[in-house]
Amino acid sequence: MSFPVKRFVSYYKPYRNMFLLVLASAVLISMLSLLFPLLVRHITTDVLEGNLDSALNQVYLIGAVMLGLVLTQNVCTYFLDYKGHQIGAKMERDMRSELFEHMQKLSFEFYDKQTTGQLMSRITNDLMLLAELFHHGPEDYLRYSIRFIGAFCILFYINAAVTMAVFAFLPFLAIFSWYANKAMNRVLIKNKERMGDINAQVEDSLSGIRVVQSFANESIENRKFQHDNQRFYQSRNGYYKAECLFANGVDVFVNLITITVIILGSAKIVGGSFNLADLITFLLYIGFLVEPIQKLPHMSMQLQEGLTGFQRFMQIMDIKPSISEKENAYELSHIRGEVEFKGVTFHYEQSLKPVLINQSLVIKPGEYVALVGTSGVGKSTLCSLIPRFYDVSAGSVHLDGVNVKDLKLSHLRSQVGVVQQDVYLFAGTILDNIRYGRPHASNDEVIQAAKLANAHEFISGLPNGYHSEIGQRGVRLSGGQKQRLSIARTFLKDPAVLIFDEATSALDNESEGIVKESLEQLAKGRTTIVIAHRLSTIRHAKRILVLTEDGIAEQGTHEHLMSLNGSYAKLYAKQFV
Repeated sequence: MSFPVKRFVSYYKPYRNMFLLVLASAVLISMLSLLFPLLVRHITTDVLEGNLDSALNQVYLIGAVMLGLVLTQNVCTYFLDYKGHQIGAKMERDMRSELFEHMQKLSFEFYDKQTTGQLMSRITNDLMLLAELFHHGPEDYLRYSIRFIGAFCILFYINAAVTMAVFAFLPFLAIFSWYANKAMNRVLIKNKERMGDINAQVEDSLSGIRVVQSFANESIENRKFQHDNQRFYQSRNGYYKAECLFANGVDVFVNLITITVIILGSAKIVGGSFNLADLITFLLYIGFLVEPIQKLPHMSMQLQEGLTGFQRFMQIMDIKPSISEKENAYELSHIRGEVEFKGVTFHYEQSLKPVLINQSLVIKPGEYVALVGTSGVGKSTLCSLIPRFYDVSAGSVHLDGVNVKDLKLSHLRSQVGVVQQDVYLFAGTILDNIRYGRPHASNDEVIQAAKLANAHEFISGLPNGYHSEIGQRGVRLSGGQKQRLSIARTFLKDPAVLIFDEATSALDNESEGIVKESLEQLAKGRTTIVIAHRLSTIRHAKRILVLTEDGIAEQGTHEHLMSLNGSYAKLYAKQFV
């Protein structure tokens, strides 16, 4: 795959004018630096060989000129470094925002196949390295090119034969650099992948630290981490080996060039076609020729890391969201809450075996329906198709008679509330977490939602009330408290359709009773689908659907299904034997 140069350059566009000033500073610095050896040559040939009295004045004058050049260079260098890094940081910020916003659009299907650590590596480490390339790349290559070409022209003017002898080494150096860079790039890509593995392992272990410690499995986690850490060390060590071979090879060429200048220059001095001033000038300018070569390992690493980071960035940016919104998508002015599945078939991308096959179902507005069945038959999957967390493989899902694919995605999802068994709360205050259901809600509306969810009492008992910090994922709260905050959040959202995905199965009896009361309050007047593990919790449902691998096997009230003595009766018997 060719490198997307146009896309890479496009990130400079908002800062084009300032970037051009930075490049102009780099050009000026390079041209001024080329003057110093020429001034030294002028002193050693024209000034010191003339009248000593006038020579002294000229030396002082040239010294003043050099001082002026140094001051000008310092001012330009400060501007280049500060503004250049600022531009790089702004571009990094823009790309990180673009990447994060794109990640927010990607579907559950994408995250089913990714690890958080790998994604974090792309959004942090990769873009930091890319910012360095954005700034230093063009500036360094321009600066070193001007100095290199300028030094060549000046040296060629002084003595073409010695200059061409020096440049005879360059084709061999170019070939050596090409192969060394390819080796370094291969190892660098492996470094990126293994750093992502470390991030994923750390994120997984630290997120589950309570489980780790409760099972006293710290040693297992340490071994897993040490395995990934050792693999990263090995790839990093491989990079350092390749880098050292490269640097040492470059040093060999640099030393050969310097020796060539000294030997040839000295021989020509003896022959009378060269003088000491020319040799000194040559040796001073050799630094300008050698510096880009000496910087090659660093510049190469910077280039490879930056380009690799950009390619990894583009890999994510080029992923099309599998859940997309039609151009002419619209909103419903009023939603009653009727849900209909028409011949729905669904299978996950990584699996050819369908989870659902040709399922049809109508749920009336305001109806309270329970879904039961063994694990893996597709209860949660069926419900996930309503807010389009996944799209059907065949058939269609309708809300109030309208295909959900014809509705604006944000509008559709604002009308579907999901209360899950595994509650996710964000680090922050209780107020912030409830308000997540409707970000612009007032404090009074948040408190009212908490009261409806039976959460106001325990919140008021906390030292800082609604402003209490709950910690990462709400670790300072009990399971029942977290679930009530989740319900309060959904109350504030005020959706037309509710999905309870085994919302009480992980709670103790006391907490379950309180949460169950909150859920019943929330379900009033809304279309409600309950995915139940404990069948005792849905006995009062007006309609219970029994889902099997073959589809909806039975439906009806608890009493009716028990009288059939079929799948439901067997599930019920297993729980109460």
